[in-house]
Amino acid sequence: MRVLITGGTGFIGRHVCAALLSREDQVVVLSRSLTGGELDSRVQRVTQLSQIEGNVDAVINLAGAPIVDKRWTDQRKQLLRASRIDTTRSLNAWMADLENKPSVMVSGSAVGFYGSQDEKLLGENAEPKAGFSHQLCADWESEAMLAEKLGVRVCVIRTGIVLGDGGALSKMLLPFKLGLGGPIADGHQWMSWIHIQDEVAAILWLLDHPVLEGAFNLTAPRPVSNDAFSKSLGRALGRPAFFRMPGFVMEMMLGEASELLIEGQRVIPEKLLASGFSFRFDELDDALADLLKG
Repeated sequence: MRVLITGGTGFIGRHVCAALLSREDQVVVLSRSLTGGELDSRVQRVTQLSQIEGNVDAVINLAGAPIVDKRWTDQRKQLLRASRIDTTRSLNAWMADLENKPSVMVSGSAVGFYGSQDEKLLGENAEPKAGFSHQLCADWESEAMLAEKLGVRVCVIRTGIVLGDGGALSKMLLPFKLGLGGPIADGHQWMSWIHIQDEVAAILWLLDHPVLEGAFNLTAPRPVSNDAFSKSLGRALGRPAFFRMPGFVMEMMLGEASELLIEGQRVIPEKLLASGFSFRFDELDDALADLLKG
């Protein structure tokens, strides 16, 4: 299989590239640069879709600027939308011109689709709550689903907090290692997490099963509260975890974007489990023990 990946130099994308190469698939990465990103030399890199020669069997669309790194100014919101929606629109335009179109596109989204919903258990059919994060994900998904009109099977992946050697976990480790970690705000907000190995395995599962389409939650079956997450991470590192980060401090630092850390979603992967997918890590303690071993 020959697979085109956008966002292939990012945290999730690099792991997806490695997994595809390990099973001897061919990988093409659309990137802003032909260097950097720690990609295997077997990966073909292009900076424009027009540079791709030959057929592509599948597309994995993971492009998107980091969502919680900076305050959501109007300019930042515009960038967050453009990096996701415009990229997806360009993919659709490119596929429309192909004589032999990819059979499937797995396209990114996030649990932010549901908005902040307190204790409510959220499967794929749950009603979302209005807000910027919902509208961003909803518009991104809608653009991706337009590929169905081209005869391309589409799966959109509503990904939670991905735990691995990078991403959110790497940003949490230092304060916890220093014994300064702990819950954010009251700690009651839900964290829908997934181990990077399960994230990658789920993406390949959707890629490989022609009967699967539509939206899928990519989260472990057992979400936890922020307080429980903090205690679990503290145990895994052998450090205390009681230094609480006040919510107003996060609001001062990140503004509106702080809602993703102070509020949360209790998301479960109903459709993924119903499809027969098996999680390797469905308990947080086991996931953290695996990631922090050695």
